[in-house]
Amino acid sequence: MGEVVNFANFSISNNKKQLPKVADDGEDNHTPMPVSLTTKRFREVDPAAALASARHEFGEHGGVNMSIEASATFTVMEAETMRRLFAGELGPDRDYFIYSRHFNPTVLNLGRQMAALEGTEAAYCTASGMSAITTVLLQLVGAGGHVVASQCLYGGTHALLSRFLVRACGMKTTFVNINNIEEVRSAIKAGETKILYVESMANPTLEVADIPALAAVAREKGVKLVVDNTFTPMVISPARLGADVVVHSVSKFISGGADVIAGAICGTANLVNSMMDLQDGALMLTGPTMNAKVAFEISERLPHLALRMKEHSTRAMAYATRMKRLGLNVIYPGLPDHPHHTLLSSIGNPEYGYGGMLCLNMGTEERANKLMQHLQNVTQFGLMAVSLGYYETLMSCSGSSTSSEMAPEERAKAGISPGLIRMSVGYSGTIEQRWAQFERALALTQQQLKNLNAEGF
Repeated sequence: MGEVVNFANFSISNNKKQLPKVADDGEDNHTPMPVSLTTKRFREVDPAAALASARHEFGEHGGVNMSIEASATFTVMEAETMRRLFAGELGPDRDYFIYSRHFNPTVLNLGRQMAALEGTEAAYCTASGMSAITTVLLQLVGAGGHVVASQCLYGGTHALLSRFLVRACGMKTTFVNINNIEEVRSAIKAGETKILYVESMANPTLEVADIPALAAVAREKGVKLVVDNTFTPMVISPARLGADVVVHSVSKFISGGADVIAGAICGTANLVNSMMDLQDGALMLTGPTMNAKVAFEISERLPHLALRMKEHSTRAMAYATRMKRLGLNVIYPGLPDHPHHTLLSSIGNPEYGYGGMLCLNMGTEERANKLMQHLQNVTQFGLMAVSLGYYETLMSCSGSSTSSEMAPEERAKAGISPGLIRMSVGYSGTIEQRWAQFERALALTQQQLKNLNAEGF
Protein backbone atom coordinates (compact mmCIF):
# COMPACT_ATOMS: atom_id res chain seq x y z
CA MET A 1 0.00 0.00 0.00
CA GLY A 2 1.32 3.45 -0.96
CA GLU A 3 2.15 6.23 1.43
CA VAL A 4 -0.64 8.66 2.35
CA VAL A 5 0.11 12.33 1.94
CA ASN A 6 -1.31 14.29 4.84
CA PHE A 7 -2.42 17.56 3.28
CA ALA A 8 -4.12 18.71 6.49
CA ASN A 9 -0.94 20.52 7.49
CA PHE A 10 -0.55 22.32 4.17
CA SER A 11 -1.27 26.04 3.99
CA ILE A 12 -3.58 26.40 1.01
CA SER A 13 -5.54 29.38 2.28
CA ASN A 14 -5.18 32.98 3.34
CA ASN A 15 -5.70 32.14 7.01
CA LYS A 16 -2.42 33.79 8.00
CA LYS A 17 -3.64 37.02 6.47
CA GLN A 18 -6.23 39.07 8.31
CA LEU A 19 -9.46 39.21 6.34
CA PRO A 20 -10.93 42.60 5.39
CA LYS A 21 -13.38 43.76 8.04
CA VAL A 22 -16.19 46.25 8.24
CA ALA A 23 -16.92 47.76 11.66
CA ASP A 24 -20.20 49.22 12.83
CA ASP A 25 -20.19 52.62 14.51
CA GLY A 26 -18.51 52.38 17.90
CA GLU A 27 -17.12 48.88 17.21
CA ASP A 28 -13.44 48.20 16.92
CA ASN A 29 -11.93 46.12 14.14
CA HIS A 30 -9.69 43.81 16.13
CA THR A 31 -11.61 40.57 15.58
CA PRO A 32 -11.56 39.10 12.06
CA MET A 33 -14.93 38.26 10.57
CA PRO A 34 -15.37 34.50 9.92
CA VAL A 35 -15.53 33.67 6.22
CA SER A 36 -18.81 31.78 6.56
CA LEU A 37 -20.71 34.66 8.13
CA THR A 38 -23.51 35.94 5.89
CA THR A 39 -24.48 39.04 7.76
CA LYS A 40 -24.97 42.32 5.94
CA ARG A 41 -21.74 43.65 7.37
CA PHE A 42 -19.59 40.90 5.89
CA ARG A 43 -21.41 40.75 2.57
CA GLU A 44 -20.54 44.39 2.04
CA VAL A 45 -16.81 43.69 2.00
CA ASP A 46 -15.68 44.79 -1.45
CA PRO A 47 -14.18 41.75 -3.25
CA ALA A 48 -11.55 44.06 -4.75
CA ALA A 49 -10.46 45.05 -1.24
CA ALA A 50 -10.35 41.40 -0.19
CA LEU A 51 -8.25 40.53 -3.23
CA ALA A 52 -5.85 43.39 -2.53
CA SER A 53 -5.41 42.07 1.02
CA ALA A 54 -4.25 38.65 -0.15
CA ARG A 55 -0.59 37.78 0.19
CA HIS A 56 1.54 39.32 -2.56
CA GLU A 57 4.02 36.82 -3.98
CA PHE A 58 7.28 38.38 -5.16
CA GLY A 59 9.63 36.96 -7.77
CA GLU A 60 12.61 34.78 -6.96
CA HIS A 61 15.05 37.69 -7.28
CA GLY A 62 12.84 40.37 -5.78
CA GLY A 63 10.73 41.01 -8.86
CA VAL A 64 7.40 42.72 -8.28
CA ASN A 65 5.74 39.85 -10.16
CA MET A 66 5.93 36.31 -8.87
CA SER A 67 8.14 33.81 -10.65
CA ILE A 68 6.71 31.04 -12.81
CA GLU A 69 7.55 27.63 -11.34
CA ALA A 70 7.38 25.48 -14.46
CA SER A 71 8.84 22.31 -12.91
CA ALA A 72 6.79 19.14 -12.83
CA THR A 73 8.81 17.67 -9.97
CA PHE A 74 10.87 19.12 -7.12
CA THR A 75 14.18 18.04 -5.61
CA VAL A 76 15.16 17.75 -1.96
CA MET A 77 18.59 18.15 -0.38
CA GLU A 78 18.29 15.20 1.99
CA ALA A 79 16.60 11.82 1.56
CA GLU A 80 14.87 12.18 4.94
CA THR A 81 13.04 15.23 3.60
CA MET A 82 11.23 13.07 1.03
CA ARG A 83 9.90 10.81 3.76
CA ARG A 84 8.71 13.80 5.77
CA LEU A 85 6.98 15.25 2.70
CA PHE A 86 5.00 12.07 2.12
CA ALA A 87 4.23 11.81 5.83
CA GLY A 88 2.69 15.28 5.73
CA GLU A 89 5.25 16.75 8.11
CA LEU A 90 6.48 19.22 5.48
CA GLY A 91 4.52 20.95 2.74
CA PRO A 92 3.79 24.08 0.74
CA ASP A 93 3.27 26.16 3.87
CA ARG A 94 7.04 25.83 4.42
CA ASP A 95 7.91 26.02 0.71
CA TYR A 96 8.34 22.28 0.24
CA PHE A 97 6.83 20.74 -2.88
CA ILE A 98 6.72 17.23 -4.32
CA TYR A 99 5.07 17.19 -7.73
CA SER A 100 3.00 19.76 -9.60
CA ARG A 101 -0.08 17.54 -9.83
CA HIS A 102 -0.18 17.88 -6.04
CA PHE A 103 0.72 21.52 -5.51
CA ASN A 104 2.68 23.98 -7.61
CA PRO A 105 3.87 27.29 -6.09
CA THR A 106 2.53 29.45 -8.93
CA VAL A 107 -0.84 27.71 -9.08
CA LEU A 108 -1.06 27.70 -5.30
CA ASN A 109 -0.67 31.46 -5.21
CA LEU A 110 -3.50 31.91 -7.73
CA GLY A 111 -5.61 29.71 -5.46
CA ARG A 112 -4.96 32.09 -2.58
CA GLN A 113 -6.07 35.00 -4.74
CA MET A 114 -9.24 33.20 -5.81
CA ALA A 115 -10.05 32.38 -2.18
CA ALA A 116 -9.64 36.05 -1.27
CA LEU A 117 -11.81 37.13 -4.20
CA GLU A 118 -14.67 34.80 -3.23
CA GLY A 119 -14.29 35.13 0.54
CA THR A 120 -13.56 31.43 1.13
CA GLU A 121 -10.99 29.73 3.28
CA ALA A 122 -9.18 28.12 0.36
CA ALA A 123 -9.29 27.52 -3.37
CA TYR A 124 -7.74 25.16 -5.91
CA CYS A 125 -7.27 26.05 -9.57
CA THR A 126 -7.89 23.51 -12.30
CA ALA A 127 -7.36 23.02 -16.02
CA SER A 128 -10.93 24.01 -16.96
CA GLY A 129 -14.26 25.07 -15.52
CA MET A 130 -15.80 21.70 -16.39
CA SER A 131 -13.03 19.87 -14.52
CA ALA A 132 -13.76 22.02 -11.46
CA ILE A 133 -17.47 21.17 -11.63
CA THR A 134 -16.88 17.47 -12.31
CA THR A 135 -14.42 16.91 -9.47
CA VAL A 136 -16.66 18.70 -6.95
CA LEU A 137 -19.57 16.46 -7.95
CA LEU A 138 -17.44 13.32 -7.76
CA GLN A 139 -16.06 14.28 -4.36
CA LEU A 140 -19.25 15.45 -2.67
CA VAL A 141 -21.86 13.23 -4.31
CA GLY A 142 -20.16 10.06 -5.51
CA ALA A 143 -21.56 6.92 -7.13
CA GLY A 144 -25.31 6.49 -6.79
CA GLY A 145 -25.78 9.85 -5.08
CA HIS A 146 -28.47 12.43 -5.81
CA VAL A 147 -28.23 16.07 -6.89
CA VAL A 148 -30.90 18.75 -7.06
CA ALA A 149 -30.00 21.26 -9.77
CA SER A 150 -31.41 24.23 -11.59
CA GLN A 151 -33.31 23.34 -14.75
CA CYS A 152 -31.47 26.15 -16.53
CA LEU A 153 -27.72 25.52 -16.61
CA TYR A 154 -24.86 25.76 -19.09
CA GLY A 155 -25.42 23.01 -21.65
CA GLY A 156 -22.22 21.17 -20.77
CA THR A 157 -23.12 21.07 -17.07
CA HIS A 158 -26.64 19.89 -17.92
CA ALA A 159 -25.24 17.07 -20.07
CA LEU A 160 -22.77 16.13 -17.34
CA LEU A 161 -25.57 15.78 -14.80
CA SER A 162 -28.29 14.34 -17.00
CA ARG A 163 -26.22 11.92 -19.07
CA PHE A 164 -22.54 11.37 -18.40
CA LEU A 165 -22.55 10.97 -14.61
CA VAL A 166 -25.67 8.82 -14.81
CA ARG A 167 -23.85 6.42 -17.14
CA ALA A 168 -20.44 6.67 -15.48
CA CYS A 169 -21.37 6.30 -11.82
CA GLY A 170 -25.14 6.13 -11.38
CA MET A 171 -25.41 9.69 -10.12
CA LYS A 172 -28.99 10.99 -10.39
CA THR A 173 -30.18 14.58 -10.76
CA THR A 174 -33.57 16.21 -10.26
CA PHE A 175 -33.86 19.47 -12.21
CA VAL A 176 -36.05 22.13 -10.62
CA ASN A 177 -37.14 25.73 -10.93
CA ILE A 178 -34.80 27.25 -8.37
CA ASN A 179 -37.02 30.32 -8.07
CA ASN A 180 -39.64 28.07 -6.49
CA ILE A 181 -38.17 27.45 -3.06
CA GLU A 182 -40.85 24.91 -2.13
CA GLU A 183 -40.10 22.92 -5.29
CA VAL A 184 -36.42 22.95 -4.36
CA ARG A 185 -37.17 21.85 -0.81
CA SER A 186 -39.47 19.04 -1.96
CA ALA A 187 -36.92 17.69 -4.46
CA ILE A 188 -34.27 17.12 -1.78
CA LYS A 189 -34.37 13.49 -0.65
CA ALA A 190 -33.38 12.81 2.93
CA GLY A 191 -30.28 10.63 3.11
CA GLU A 192 -29.79 10.66 -0.68
CA THR A 193 -29.34 14.24 -1.88
CA LYS A 194 -25.83 15.55 -1.33
CA ILE A 195 -25.73 18.77 -3.36
CA LEU A 196 -27.96 21.63 -4.41
CA TYR A 197 -26.36 22.98 -7.59
CA VAL A 198 -27.16 26.36 -9.17
CA GLU A 199 -25.63 29.16 -11.22
CA SER A 200 -25.61 32.59 -9.59
CA MET A 201 -26.89 33.97 -12.90
CA ALA A 202 -28.33 31.32 -15.20
CA ASN A 203 -26.72 30.59 -18.54
CA PRO A 204 -28.26 31.83 -20.80
CA THR A 205 -31.57 33.15 -19.41
CA LEU A 206 -29.96 35.45 -16.81
CA GLU A 207 -32.28 34.33 -14.03
CA VAL A 208 -30.74 35.21 -10.67
CA ALA A 209 -30.50 32.65 -7.88
CA ASP A 210 -31.72 33.70 -4.45
CA ILE A 211 -28.56 32.39 -2.82
CA PRO A 212 -29.43 33.31 0.80
CA ALA A 213 -32.79 31.52 0.52
CA LEU A 214 -31.24 28.49 -1.20
CA ALA A 215 -28.47 28.39 1.41
CA ALA A 216 -31.10 28.32 4.16
CA VAL A 217 -32.83 25.36 2.49
CA ALA A 218 -29.50 23.58 2.03
CA ARG A 219 -28.64 24.01 5.73
CA GLU A 220 -32.12 22.91 6.76
CA LYS A 221 -31.83 19.74 4.67
CA GLY A 222 -28.18 19.01 5.43
CA VAL A 223 -26.87 19.34 1.87
CA LYS A 224 -24.12 21.45 0.31
CA LEU A 225 -24.96 24.46 -1.85
CA VAL A 226 -22.63 24.64 -4.85
CA VAL A 227 -22.79 27.81 -6.96
CA ASP A 228 -21.24 28.42 -10.37
CA ASN A 229 -20.30 32.10 -10.33
CA THR A 230 -18.80 32.29 -13.83
CA PHE A 231 -21.21 34.98 -15.07
CA THR A 232 -20.86 37.30 -12.07
CA PRO A 233 -17.39 37.50 -10.49
CA MET A 234 -17.19 40.65 -8.33
CA VAL A 235 -20.91 41.30 -8.94
CA ILE A 236 -22.06 38.48 -6.61
CA SER A 237 -20.10 36.77 -3.82
CA PRO A 238 -21.95 33.47 -3.26
CA ALA A 239 -19.86 32.26 -0.30
CA ARG A 240 -20.54 35.49 1.56
CA LEU A 241 -24.24 34.81 0.98
CA GLY A 242 -24.10 31.27 2.37
CA ALA A 243 -22.88 29.01 -0.44
CA ASP A 244 -20.62 26.15 0.62
CA VAL A 245 -18.66 25.85 -2.63
CA VAL A 246 -18.11 28.30 -5.49
CA VAL A 247 -16.88 27.11 -8.89
CA HIS A 248 -15.67 29.15 -11.84
CA SER A 249 -14.77 28.84 -15.44
CA VAL A 250 -11.81 31.17 -15.04
CA SER A 251 -11.53 31.22 -18.84
CA LYS A 252 -14.31 33.80 -18.97
CA PHE A 253 -14.53 37.17 -17.18
CA ILE A 254 -11.70 36.43 -14.75
CA SER A 255 -9.23 35.80 -17.55
CA GLY A 256 -10.76 38.39 -19.84
CA GLY A 257 -8.54 37.59 -22.82
CA ALA A 258 -10.25 34.57 -24.42
CA ASP A 259 -6.82 32.97 -24.58
CA VAL A 260 -6.69 30.44 -21.72
CA ILE A 261 -8.82 27.57 -20.44
CA ALA A 262 -8.96 27.34 -16.64
CA GLY A 263 -11.22 26.68 -13.65
CA ALA A 264 -11.36 27.14 -9.89
CA ILE A 265 -12.94 25.56 -6.82
CA CYS A 266 -13.42 27.85 -3.80
CA GLY A 267 -14.48 26.49 -0.43
CA THR A 268 -13.20 25.35 2.93
CA ALA A 269 -9.67 24.11 3.50
CA ASN A 270 -11.18 20.78 4.53
CA LEU A 271 -12.90 20.47 1.15
CA VAL A 272 -9.75 21.22 -0.85
CA ASN A 273 -7.66 18.94 1.36
CA SER A 274 -10.14 16.10 0.93
CA MET A 275 -10.11 16.58 -2.83
CA MET A 276 -6.30 16.39 -2.73
CA ASP A 277 -6.18 13.21 -0.65
CA LEU A 278 -3.67 10.76 -2.18
CA GLN A 279 -6.00 7.77 -1.79
CA ASP A 280 -9.46 9.27 -2.23
CA GLY A 281 -9.24 12.80 -3.63
CA ALA A 282 -11.06 13.60 -6.86
CA LEU A 283 -8.58 16.34 -7.76
CA MET A 284 -5.52 14.29 -6.86
CA LEU A 285 -6.61 11.16 -8.69
CA THR A 286 -8.20 12.63 -11.82
CA GLY A 287 -5.42 15.21 -12.18
CA PRO A 288 -7.01 18.27 -13.87
CA THR A 289 -3.86 20.26 -13.12
CA MET A 290 -3.56 23.90 -14.12
CA ASN A 291 -0.40 24.82 -16.00
CA ALA A 292 1.82 27.16 -13.99
CA LYS A 293 2.20 29.51 -16.96
CA VAL A 294 -1.58 29.82 -17.19
CA ALA A 295 -1.77 30.49 -13.45
CA PHE A 296 0.77 33.29 -13.80
CA GLU A 297 -1.18 34.87 -16.67
CA ILE A 298 -4.44 34.86 -14.70
CA SER A 299 -2.79 36.10 -11.52
CA GLU A 300 -1.53 39.16 -13.40
CA ARG A 301 -5.07 39.94 -14.64
CA LEU A 302 -6.93 39.60 -11.34
CA PRO A 303 -5.93 43.04 -9.99
CA HIS A 304 -7.88 44.78 -12.78
CA LEU A 305 -10.88 42.41 -12.76
CA ALA A 306 -12.86 44.93 -10.70
CA LEU A 307 -12.30 47.68 -13.26
CA ARG A 308 -13.20 45.36 -16.13
CA MET A 309 -16.39 44.10 -14.48
CA LYS A 310 -17.56 47.64 -13.78
CA GLU A 311 -17.10 48.57 -17.43
CA HIS A 312 -18.76 45.37 -18.69
CA SER A 313 -21.75 46.18 -16.48
CA THR A 314 -21.85 49.85 -17.51
CA ARG A 315 -21.88 48.96 -21.21
CA ALA A 316 -24.48 46.21 -20.78
CA MET A 317 -26.77 48.55 -18.89
CA ALA A 318 -26.41 51.26 -21.53
CA TYR A 319 -27.18 48.90 -24.41
CA ALA A 320 -30.05 47.16 -22.62
CA THR A 321 -31.71 50.48 -21.79
CA ARG A 322 -31.47 51.68 -25.38
CA MET A 323 -32.64 48.34 -26.79
CA LYS A 324 -35.65 48.53 -24.50
CA ARG A 325 -36.51 51.99 -25.84
CA LEU A 326 -36.48 50.56 -29.37
CA GLY A 327 -39.14 48.05 -28.32
CA LEU A 328 -36.81 45.05 -28.50
CA ASN A 329 -37.32 42.04 -26.25
CA VAL A 330 -34.19 42.49 -24.15
CA ILE A 331 -33.38 40.57 -20.99
CA TYR A 332 -31.03 42.21 -18.50
CA PRO A 333 -31.19 42.07 -14.68
CA GLY A 334 -30.31 45.76 -14.47
CA LEU A 335 -33.61 46.75 -16.07
CA PRO A 336 -36.32 47.51 -13.49
CA ASP A 337 -38.81 45.19 -15.23
CA HIS A 338 -36.51 42.15 -14.98
CA PRO A 339 -38.17 39.72 -12.52
CA HIS A 340 -34.99 39.47 -10.44
CA HIS A 341 -33.88 43.09 -10.57
CA THR A 342 -34.75 43.71 -6.91
CA LEU A 343 -33.13 40.44 -5.84
CA LEU A 344 -29.83 41.18 -7.57
CA SER A 345 -29.91 44.73 -6.20
CA SER A 346 -30.16 43.28 -2.69
CA ILE A 347 -27.52 40.51 -2.94
CA GLY A 348 -25.06 42.07 -5.37
CA ASN A 349 -21.90 43.89 -4.35
CA PRO A 350 -22.32 47.67 -4.58
CA GLU A 351 -20.59 49.48 -7.46
CA TYR A 352 -20.33 46.45 -9.76
CA GLY A 353 -23.68 46.82 -11.47
CA TYR A 354 -25.69 43.93 -12.87
CA GLY A 355 -23.12 42.05 -14.90
CA GLY A 356 -21.83 42.03 -18.45
CA MET A 357 -24.33 39.59 -19.98
CA LEU A 358 -27.55 40.48 -21.76
CA CYS A 359 -29.97 38.55 -23.96
CA LEU A 360 -31.98 39.67 -26.95
CA ASN A 361 -34.94 37.49 -27.91
CA MET A 362 -35.50 37.70 -31.66
CA GLY A 363 -38.25 35.06 -31.61
CA THR A 364 -36.79 32.71 -34.20
CA GLU A 365 -33.32 31.35 -34.91
CA GLU A 366 -33.52 32.77 -38.45
CA ARG A 367 -34.04 36.34 -37.19
CA ALA A 368 -31.35 35.91 -34.57
CA ASN A 369 -28.82 34.66 -37.12
CA LYS A 370 -29.56 37.47 -39.58
CA LEU A 371 -29.04 40.11 -36.89
CA MET A 372 -25.78 38.53 -35.69
CA GLN A 373 -24.46 38.30 -39.24
CA HIS A 374 -25.08 42.00 -39.78
CA LEU A 375 -23.63 42.88 -36.38
CA GLN A 376 -20.39 41.04 -37.18
CA ASN A 377 -19.93 41.14 -40.94
CA VAL A 378 -21.39 44.54 -41.83
CA THR A 379 -21.14 46.92 -38.87
CA GLN A 380 -18.46 45.20 -36.70
CA PHE A 381 -20.45 45.59 -33.47
CA GLY A 382 -19.24 42.23 -32.17
CA LEU A 383 -18.15 38.69 -32.96
CA MET A 384 -20.18 35.53 -33.45
CA ALA A 385 -18.45 33.30 -30.93
CA VAL A 386 -19.21 31.33 -27.80
CA SER A 387 -17.64 32.07 -24.41
CA LEU A 388 -17.82 35.37 -22.55
CA GLY A 389 -15.86 38.01 -20.68
CA TYR A 390 -13.81 39.17 -23.69
CA TYR A 391 -13.09 42.84 -24.38
CA GLU A 392 -15.01 42.52 -27.66
CA THR A 393 -18.73 41.73 -27.59
CA LEU A 394 -19.37 38.03 -28.23
CA MET A 395 -22.71 36.77 -29.57
CA SER A 396 -24.29 33.34 -30.00
CA CYS A 397 -27.72 31.86 -30.47
CA SER A 398 -27.85 29.76 -27.30
CA GLY A 399 -30.40 27.17 -28.39
CA SER A 400 -28.21 25.98 -31.26
CA SER A 401 -24.86 26.47 -29.53
CA THR A 402 -24.03 26.54 -25.82
CA SER A 403 -27.39 25.03 -24.80
CA SER A 404 -27.61 22.57 -27.71
CA GLU A 405 -26.81 19.64 -25.38
CA MET A 406 -30.29 20.07 -23.92
CA ALA A 407 -33.28 18.46 -25.64
CA PRO A 408 -35.82 20.87 -27.20
CA GLU A 409 -38.32 20.20 -24.41
CA GLU A 410 -35.61 20.82 -21.79
CA ARG A 411 -34.70 24.14 -23.42
CA ALA A 412 -38.35 25.14 -23.54
CA LYS A 413 -38.81 24.29 -19.87
CA ALA A 414 -35.73 26.35 -19.02
CA GLY A 415 -37.09 29.33 -20.96
CA ILE A 416 -34.49 29.21 -23.76
CA SER A 417 -36.18 30.55 -26.89
CA PRO A 418 -34.91 29.38 -30.34
CA GLY A 419 -34.20 33.04 -31.17
CA LEU A 420 -32.41 33.95 -27.94
CA ILE A 421 -29.14 35.78 -28.61
CA ARG A 422 -26.73 35.71 -25.68
CA MET A 423 -24.39 38.69 -25.66
CA SER A 424 -21.26 39.05 -23.59
CA VAL A 425 -20.86 42.81 -23.75
CA GLY A 426 -17.33 44.02 -24.38
CA TYR A 427 -15.77 47.37 -23.61
CA SER A 428 -13.70 48.17 -26.70
CA GLY A 429 -14.55 51.34 -28.61
CA THR A 430 -16.93 53.97 -27.27
CA ILE A 431 -20.54 53.40 -26.28
CA GLU A 432 -21.79 55.79 -28.96
CA GLN A 433 -19.64 54.15 -31.63
CA ARG A 434 -20.87 50.66 -30.78
CA TRP A 435 -24.48 51.75 -30.41
CA ALA A 436 -24.45 53.31 -33.89
CA GLN A 437 -23.15 50.00 -35.21
CA PHE A 438 -25.94 48.13 -33.45
CA GLU A 439 -28.66 50.44 -34.75
CA ARG A 440 -27.39 50.16 -38.32
CA ALA A 441 -27.26 46.34 -38.15
CA LEU A 442 -30.76 46.23 -36.67
CA ALA A 443 -32.13 48.48 -39.43
CA LEU A 444 -30.50 46.31 -42.12
CA THR A 445 -31.93 43.15 -40.54
CA GLN A 446 -35.42 44.59 -40.30
CA GLN A 447 -35.29 45.73 -43.93
CA GLN A 448 -34.06 42.31 -45.07
CA LEU A 449 -36.86 40.55 -43.20
CA LYS A 450 -39.40 43.01 -44.62
CA ASN A 451 -38.20 42.30 -48.16
CA LEU A 452 -38.40 38.55 -47.61
CA ASN A 453 -41.96 38.87 -46.31
CA ALA A 454 -42.90 40.99 -49.32
CA GLU A 455 -41.52 38.29 -51.62
CA GLY A 456 -43.66 35.67 -49.90
CA PHE A 457 -40.96 33.79 -48.02
